[in-house]
Amino acid sequence: MLKLDLIQTVAFAGLALFVGHGVRRVVRPLARNNVPAPVVGGLLVALAVLIARSASVQLFTFDTTLQAPLMIAFFTSIGFGASVSLLRRGGPQVLLCLGLATVVAALQNALGMLLAAPLGVHPLTGVLAGSVTLAGGPATGLAFAPEFEAVGVPAASAIAVASAMVGIVMAGLVGGPIATWLVERNRLRTARAGAALDPSVATTNPADPADPAEVERPALVEPSAQPGRGEESGGHVLLKTVVVILATMWAGAWVSQGITALGVKLPAYIGAMLVAAVVRNLDERTGWIGLSHRTVGDLGGVALALFITMALMTLKLWEIAGLAVPLLAILAAQVAMIAVICLGVFRLMGRDYEAAVISGGFCGFMLGITANAVANMEAMVERYGPAPRAFLVVPMVGAFFIDFTNSVLIVTILNFWR
Repeated sequence: MLKLDLIQTVAFAGLALFVGHGVRRVVRPLARNNVPAPVVGGLLVALAVLIARSASVQLFTFDTTLQAPLMIAFFTSIGFGASVSLLRRGGPQVLLCLGLATVVAALQNALGMLLAAPLGVHPLTGVLAGSVTLAGGPATGLAFAPEFEAVGVPAASAIAVASAMVGIVMAGLVGGPIATWLVERNRLRTARAGAALDPSVATTNPADPADPAEVERPALVEPSAQPGRGEESGGHVLLKTVVVILATMWAGAWVSQGITALGVKLPAYIGAMLVAAVVRNLDERTGWIGLSHRTVGDLGGVALALFITMALMTLKLWEIAGLAVPLLAILAAQVAMIAVICLGVFRLMGRDYEAAVISGGFCGFMLGITANAVANMEAMVERYGPAPRAFLVVPMVGAFFIDFTNSVLIVTILNFWR
């Protein structure tokens, strides 16, 4: 048995991560369905541990001391994305989409809990197979898993990963066909082709689609944001960003402790997210820090990749065997509900071509991750033409704002259950 200390564990996770990258390049369906490389690499290690355990062999012991700090660092980077100016620029459509996503996240939890009891599993299993992992993605699921285990949900981490993976795959399989059906049925392609597009309007995706499965969210950098002041070197910008993130995590820990002292139990990262949102908006007004939001996003992506890989390496996959059938039944119902809701999203978002593209993206991030939403919309614009409004609204909601409202929903349920 190989005993790894905290540095060796992170190094091992990094190696597993790049193995995941290699497997995605060889097994193309993994890349087409936006299955993240950290998930592939981490699950390969977990499967190796499972196979060894069946032969009564223990391969590794990991020191996961740095796992929680990496998780908090990622969600801190999410907090830095909560820009009031971005929200204003997106206008009413962003607020409407966020409101819809929040309501649908609540419906996911209600449906999951409703089905869990008759299927003979813990009611909160339905929440794990609801907005925690579908609207939230694997990072949110793994972050909240200890909270669910604390209130009596067995194998919460394994359930979270399984639910998130099913959601990611189904988001790619369902979102595109729904959007295509809406365009064809309503003959929106013809109407769109006849409309004059302002050549000054950018038609490219604001997120970088080159490898959308690498992180759970694309980097959104507003045009006015600069990667650093002109006199600052790249190394100085990187150092400043790391220090700001660490200081924000430090202040966020105090905020979380204060909230806990009031009798409200929250995940460890909530305080850091709130402080990051405040720092982001103060910096936009004053320019005192001169944050590089691209660098913040890059560092958040690194933290996310290592966190997910480390979390999956330590999964006890054997604990989920008896939950496979109930979990699949809950997830099948969730997919059907989102498919129907996307038809309503089309109507509420304007019943035009852009609304159809938004519907495909909405399905992407409400079942999977923001990369699924981007991939669904990319497929649509490649076939039917540009949809700049959709590429403004959907990534803003799916990558940043839904994480805040979803966390409130999850924490409310957990505190009520306690």
